[in-house]
Amino acid sequence: MIEPRRSAPAPAWPAAVELADAAAARAGVVTRSAAGAELGRVLARFEATWGAGRGPDRSMLQAIAHAGNTILVAVPAAEIGTDVSVLGATLGFLGWEEGLHLHSHMNAVDPSVRGRGIGVALKLRQRALCLERGIDEMRWTYDPLIRRNAHMNLVRLGAEVAAFRPDFYGRLDDRISGADRSDRFEVRWRLDSPRTRRALAGRPQPDWSSHGGLALVADFEQVRADAPAEAARLRERAHESFAALDAARLRPEVGATGDYVFTNDDPDREAS
Repeated sequence: MIEPRRSAPAPAWPAAVELADAAAARAGVVTRSAAGAELGRVLARFEATWGAGRGPDRSMLQAIAHAGNTILVAVPAAEIGTDVSVLGATLGFLGWEEGLHLHSHMNAVDPSVRGRGIGVALKLRQRALCLERGIDEMRWTYDPLIRRNAHMNLVRLGAEVAAFRPDFYGRLDDRISGADRSDRFEVRWRLDSPRTRRALAGRPQPDWSSHGGLALVADFEQVRADAPAEAARLRERAHESFAALDAARLRPEVGATGDYVFTNDDPDREAS
């Protein structure tokens, strides 16, 4: 038998568990690692979100779980037993490019229960599991034109944009993106940073200094479905703005209006 080797839990781990438990309770769910018998339902949740064949297959999920990576589910708090509904699922795996981290790759929630905070609850459970294992950073990508995701990632959780990744996945042709270009922001979530602690405590963001910005439409996904040409125009305009950020040593933040502001402020600064 292979003897386990683990890093010591981070000092923030007990508080992170309490925070994850509280977020799950508010959402009316329990968040935990998926049992082996639930992997088929995890796969079904991913396929319901992105379409059949747009994610890992059952054997890949089994291998990822066996290696100790995070495959988590959100199940109704009122349901018990082995045949519970999977309302949300998330998948993450370890990476070591530019430092050891968890790459949180997929996070899917049943559309009928969106808005309850289940996606945040799953992210907070991932955070707690990382800190338990001495891992202090998570990363993931998101579509920078999806306003609600920008707010969740940068404001609610306290992650920060690390890079703009143009057409990162190529043409996806999935249920969400269709033929749209897969431009993404890569974010890093420093799990016990001042910025993250501020965000998770609900303290206000700073009034970021602004060196430009980009207004976001309220629902880009709806625009993409109803007016593809307009969505393509918005994508191109955003692409040009984001591609210039690195050379200018700026990063995007979500300002008070819900739009992006481009700033070079210390990401850990507190509101004055």
